[in-house]
Amino acid sequence: MSDQAFVTLATNDLYGKGALVLGTSLRKHKTTRQLVVLVSPQVSNNMRAVLGRVFDEIILVNVLDSKDSAHLAMIKRPELGVTFTKLHCWALTHYSKCIFMDADTLVLCNIDELFQREELSAAPDPGWPDCFNSGVFVYRPSIETYNELLQFSTTKGSFDGGDQGLLNSFFSNWATADINKHLPFIYNLSSVAIYSYLPAFKQYGADAKVVHFLGNVKPWNYTYDPTTRCVMRDSQDHSSVVHPEFLNMWWDAFTTSVSPLLIEHGISKEASPGKQEEEKLSEAVSQLSFTPPPPVASSEERRKKWEQGQADYMGVDSFENIQKKLDAYLN
Repeated sequence: MSDQAFVTLATNDLYGKGALVLGTSLRKHKTTRQLVVLVSPQVSNNMRAVLGRVFDEIILVNVLDSKDSAHLAMIKRPELGVTFTKLHCWALTHYSKCIFMDADTLVLCNIDELFQREELSAAPDPGWPDCFNSGVFVYRPSIETYNELLQFSTTKGSFDGGDQGLLNSFFSNWATADINKHLPFIYNLSSVAIYSYLPAFKQYGADAKVVHFLGNVKPWNYTYDPTTRCVMRDSQDHSSVVHPEFLNMWWDAFTTSVSPLLIEHGISKEASPGKQEEEKLSEAVSQLSFTPPPPVASSEERRKKWEQGQADYMGVDSFENIQKKLDAYLN
């Protein structure tokens, strides 16, 4: 199927590592489609050489940045402005149909059946199910659509400052027009949100096909012990909502298939030579996850956070605490 492809994006060497894990997971599960990675100029030549060992096509693209600091501040993700670069995927018109997958996703089985879906097919976002999550979506490359998206980004912008807000506004009828374009959650299972409905995860989690490591702390920000085959985390690591099983799967794939390629091309398995800025950024992001928990919020503050989709699922708003309150009320 040379006219269909899985497409991902790497904007630096750290996301290059994620793309390599994604690509090797697609290969492992014997996809019959082409693998394409879009890379920005910030990706080193050594990393591009390694990507060429896994992907069929490497395409250099210029960075598109929303520069929308106001909206990005609302989701506390200032780095997501460059995700507009993802729009270049619509310019791959030598393919008839593609599936875009973020570099922080991991494939758990063959998902070639997704090519039976039409544009724009995607899974609901766990934070607002009437929006789709743009980490995995089926689309048809088109220069017309590409130009319309660029124009839309200039005139309308994005309600979250990143590609997801833009794409949801552009494909605004996704929630209501065609249920066949709603992918099951198992094709884009958030590794963070599973704890917000733990009973469902216990019931259906084994059917997961794609795991998406949402949030500012990515798998490559952790330390992995290859002897115990376990991710090592600080006792005060508040990002522990990420299911350890999935983290271990990611690191197992990295250690087994990706790390040897990096070493072969002169890139250490810890970090890329000459990438000190990325190391500092990674360290800064990791430190953000170790900050002390905030003081107990008032009822009014908690209500506002619920309305904004920022409930403290691992703290006072955990399933266990909510269950206790319901039991006390019913009794």
